[in-house]
Amino acid sequence: MLGDCESFYASVEKAEHDAYKDRPLVVAGDPTRRSGIILAACPLAKSYGITTAERLGEALRKCPDVVVVKPRMQRYIDISLKITKIYEQYTDLVEIFSIDEQFLDVTGSLRIFGDPYTMAWSIQQKVLKETGVRVRFGISSNKTLAKAATDMWAKKNKDGIYVLNKAELAKTLWEQPVNKMFGVGSRMRNHFLSLGMYTIGDVARTPLPRLKEKFRARFGKQSDIHAEVMWRTANGIDDSPVTPATFNTPPKSIGHMMTLPQDYTQEEHINTVLLEITEEVCRDSRRKGYMGQVVSVNCMCSPYEDPTGFSRQMKISDPTNDTNTVFRAVKALFYKHWDHMPVRQVGVTLSQLVSDEEYQLSLFEDLERVQALNRATDSIKDKYGSAAIVRAASLTSSGQALERSRKIGGHYK
Repeated sequence: MLGDCESFYASVEKAEHDAYKDRPLVVAGDPTRRSGIILAACPLAKSYGITTAERLGEALRKCPDVVVVKPRMQRYIDISLKITKIYEQYTDLVEIFSIDEQFLDVTGSLRIFGDPYTMAWSIQQKVLKETGVRVRFGISSNKTLAKAATDMWAKKNKDGIYVLNKAELAKTLWEQPVNKMFGVGSRMRNHFLSLGMYTIGDVARTPLPRLKEKFRARFGKQSDIHAEVMWRTANGIDDSPVTPATFNTPPKSIGHMMTLPQDYTQEEHINTVLLEITEEVCRDSRRKGYMGQVVSVNCMCSPYEDPTGFSRQMKISDPTNDTNTVFRAVKALFYKHWDHMPVRQVGVTLSQLVSDEEYQLSLFEDLERVQALNRATDSIKDKYGSAAIVRAASLTSSGQALERSRKIGGHYK
């Protein structure tokens, strides 16, 4: 089954503020600006036509009295983890899918807690009582169908629970418009319509070899995997288990990206943000216990209507997670490929990761001293926050480190 928290951010705010209980409420990215984006809207706000991802100004035109709340990302993370702990009282097989969605394999718990519907209702009431958040549950035989059950039916049901039987897909899932299928956005919907496929059943009933032929003709020779993913999704085929340790697997790369508050054109300003991002990447690598030997730099430049940019990488002599060493490679890559157009987004990534427990000593640099300095600055930031110690460049007008320290995932803590 899949548990989905209803209007999660907005539900947390309403649960913790009695004054908002009977009022339409939205959580917006920047309530001080009418151009802020709606991150979550409570059901009452949605009844006015307000939708997630629309601009705050548009929402205010629809409902001038709507309560606008600044996001508290750390609080939402804490509540999400609390809900996970509740789920784990019913099964040890809980897989986090997003901050407000989690898969549960309750196969081994049925003899204790009853049938899946009864168990879902019990969990739903417990979560509501302890957090004030209402959870909807889609129940089926695998994760793909549980996701479909949640999105298409449980979210619309009065009780917030729906059981999707695989034997009845022809009468349920297959009758739905193709754009309702997981993984199909507006562009993919248009492709399916051009191929004469209007419902999920049209995709499901198409023999896989024939669907691959259609995809090759439309998308090119490398589209077989995409065709099979769509065909398996339409047929409700999913062999992947519910895996609690999904986010504990070793990373293949560690990176960060930053969208700048305005376009940067001067090298000294660009160097500041490149250094800040490099420091984030290297600190993250050290915290996770990895060093990388391949450095990648991504850049996107204005104008917005026809952006330019690049994505390039280079291999350095030895794996490292030292900020200064990686920064030298980052600058070399950036200025080799930058076309001097105004920069609006930059990113840095370390890959080809290895454990930092072993590293190559150097005759020309005291690596032990460098490592000790990195550990000292990391420990200060871990204890007092990432803004407790910053480089001097970050205190200039082009620096973004202080502002980013107040955010999680681009939103305020």
